[in-house]
Amino acid sequence: MPADLRTAVATVCLSGALEDKLAAAASAGFDGVEIFEPDLVASPMSPGEVRLRCADLGLSIDLYQPFRDLDSTDDARLAASYRRAEHKFDVMRALGTDTVLVCSSVAADAVTDRDRLAAQLHGLAERAGDRGLRLAYEALAWGRHVNTWDASWDVVRRADHPALGLCLDSFHVLSRASEVDGIADVPGEKIFFLQLADAPVLSMDVLQWSRHHRLFPGQGGFDLPRFLGAVLRAGYRGPLSLEVFNDVFRQADPVRTAVDGHRSLLALAEATAAHGAGVDPVGGPAPDLEGTAFVEIATGGDEPGLDHALAALGFARTGRHLSKPVDRWEQGRARILVNRSGEHATAISALAVESVDPAGAARRAEKLGAPLLPRSRAPGEADLPAVTAPDGTTLFFCRPGVAADWSGDFHATGDAADGVGVRDVDHVGLAQPFDQYDEATLFYRTVLGLQPGSTGEFAAPFGLVRSRALADPSRRVRLALTVSLLRRGDWAPGIPEPQYVALAVEDIVAAARAARAAGAPLLAIPDNYYDDLAARVELPPDRLADYRELGVLHDQGPDGAYLQVCTEVLAGRIFVALVQRVSDVDGYGWADTPVRMSAHRRQRLTRRQLSSG
Repeated sequence: MPADLRTAVATVCLSGALEDKLAAAASAGFDGVEIFEPDLVASPMSPGEVRLRCADLGLSIDLYQPFRDLDSTDDARLAASYRRAEHKFDVMRALGTDTVLVCSSVAADAVTDRDRLAAQLHGLAERAGDRGLRLAYEALAWGRHVNTWDASWDVVRRADHPALGLCLDSFHVLSRASEVDGIADVPGEKIFFLQLADAPVLSMDVLQWSRHHRLFPGQGGFDLPRFLGAVLRAGYRGPLSLEVFNDVFRQADPVRTAVDGHRSLLALAEATAAHGAGVDPVGGPAPDLEGTAFVEIATGGDEPGLDHALAALGFARTGRHLSKPVDRWEQGRARILVNRSGEHATAISALAVESVDPAGAARRAEKLGAPLLPRSRAPGEADLPAVTAPDGTTLFFCRPGVAADWSGDFHATGDAADGVGVRDVDHVGLAQPFDQYDEATLFYRTVLGLQPGSTGEFAAPFGLVRSRALADPSRRVRLALTVSLLRRGDWAPGIPEPQYVALAVEDIVAAARAARAAGAPLLAIPDNYYDDLAARVELPPDRLADYRELGVLHDQGPDGAYLQVCTEVLAGRIFVALVQRVSDVDGYGWADTPVRMSAHRRQRLTRRQLSSG
């Protein structure tokens, strides 16, 4: 970011006591904080002690908030508000901050006439100005009479006091779908403070939307780069500050949440370059990705079922690691490493992406709060830079091509793949812990430059599952993130956080037939699905018969179809899918996910009954 732009976070964004929040903000790299009044009230530290604590941590206190319901048609209530404000001014002086957030009123006696409202704000600004303090006036999206940014600007103009300016909050502006380009015409010196939050696009009461569903920039559906670009073009040079009310964030590790929030501001500042704000990329531009170098599956030891499935799917075991119990399986450009040194349940433990500048990609990741992982390696083995994704998956950066960087770490076996037509890794499916779903989305968007694609929410056998696709602009690297929204109990033999590798093929029927002939454990799909498919999609009878025989799932969209055949669950958690994209459709088969999940459950029940019988 430009040197004169700083970052801040409201203490309401983080969990814990005030001292926990301040320590987390400092450790994540924020320059300052907004002190949320309830956090101060609940703290044993005096305002002066909070000031000293922040100074010790290298944090400025950029705002004290909120001051609510100032204006009133009742003169006695207005006088009481002025008395209340004088006490808040005393607290601000002790804190060492000069700006207080004043919200537009939601009270029944709020002033309707803007000249009268401006006069009341002018009166408070006089009192603040006499003490060297400032008022940042904010239009709440649910304010009784002032609920848009341009209405608040109109009132501030009418009041015409140097100690009175605007606080612009992206949620309050964008939740009302307000026009934002006009913000660039506001004099920059009259924008006293800026608060940033994203949110999913929902149709609900705006107050409830605000209090429970805000997100960090880049995690929701608001056009924050356009908003921030307009604010910066106006000449604002105060801190970029987060104010996010979120039920998950209020319970999560404050340090982790703070790191995620700081990353979101860096990425947002970078994204405003397209809107004329002149903000430089963070640690260099997002990497140009050439593809997926390999996917690593970690197991606790021998997994003959996994080995058998890979062989039946046409993969050859082409290498054994020089110093670790890791096998390399290949077919086409698809490479799967099976690491048998895992101490926990089978999982996709690592993903390697190809970039022409792996070191540059790693430096960018570090700038975005993802430090490089220390790795043990034998002399002469490749030193691949790696970071950890929010769900614990290791993300490697390597040069394009199997001959570069890491292939020399393996003894070649000389085996060659017969193949079933697999060309490459189409995408990787990663189930996320509930509390880290939005964090993971932001991580992959910022660190890898992936763009959000299709989303879905479907009724799975054991509750709702939400899905989100991410891909680089060239669609060479794709991810599908999923999360169970309200998973409770363990009565059913479900798959905890299922993961999968989707492999691209040219002809799904030919690939599935070859795999089945080789003994691949393909998942059986019920006849009811194909009866319904015949009603929904006009397919040749022989094609439908092939689908029914081989368990092909067909998700038809307006621009093409996404076809897939899945294996049974392997090693308790993993499955593999063969996929074909007809007309290069950019889908992920969300519509068929409940059918696939039910089939997996049925397969697991059957196996349990057979093993116990």
